[in-house]
Amino acid sequence: MNSKKYDLAVAYRIYPGVSKVPAAHSDNKFALSELCLRSFRESLGSLKIKMWVLLDNCPTEYEELFLKYFPAEDLELIRLDGIGNNETFRMQVDILLNQKDSDYVYFAEDDYYYLPGTFEEFFNFFRDNKADFATPYDHLDLYTMKIHDYKSRIITYGARHWRDVSSTCMTFMATRQSLAEARKVFLSYSRRNDDYSLWLSLTKINVFNPVLYLKYMLKGGSVFRSLLKAWYFCWRQIMFGKKFTLWSPMPTIGTHMESKCLSPGYKWDEIFRK
Repeated sequence: MNSKKYDLAVAYRIYPGVSKVPAAHSDNKFALSELCLRSFRESLGSLKIKMWVLLDNCPTEYEELFLKYFPAEDLELIRLDGIGNNETFRMQVDILLNQKDSDYVYFAEDDYYYLPGTFEEFFNFFRDNKADFATPYDHLDLYTMKIHDYKSRIITYGARHWRDVSSTCMTFMATRQSLAEARKVFLSYSRRNDDYSLWLSLTKINVFNPVLYLKYMLKGGSVFRSLLKAWYFCWRQIMFGKKFTLWSPMPTIGTHMESKCLSPGYKWDEIFRK
């Protein structure tokens, strides 16, 4: 049970550049950032959060954006001089492990859109089911890529079904305990490990499937490289470490804004226009 002042500790990474092709405001990162941050605020319901904001080479207007939506006493604004994706993630790990405000922690990126009022359900599921890790994102890859062809456990909770999955991106919820146990694996991301291989070494889903390796070796591409990276960076975790659970909602709580990877089941164009 969380006995702290805050329900959740959040480390939120933001930078002023546009990544890939967002589904909204593709030529205006500030407008995209406000759309996503406002959606995060509106998704929280009654949750009380403490948030550290990693402003990586951001103009002053980005600081003002967070103060517009969150009370100053709940924010720690950290100004950074363009240290980049890998280093800001390492800082997230350190901040969330060392803070004492909550036993539940959340890694947030600046290009996620959340549906109104859903994050509280996400948090309650995570807390009540004593999960190791969970993502708010029902990733389109889970439906379209053969590497995600495996049996999942299903839990019905609230308005959603939740399933355990092999991987997600770098926006996720954890307990401080599970984060501490997996710290070395997460820090491999700052050494240029990638998200799929990192999660694969933690969940161990399909990691011992030789047919899968052969198939993707013949096919080539990024999936085979990720399989190799999992062993290169995290072989000790794969062989000897704890098997962690990672849960994903159906339908989604929020979506990554990359236009080719929007979560299924929603008319996102209409939602963004509102």
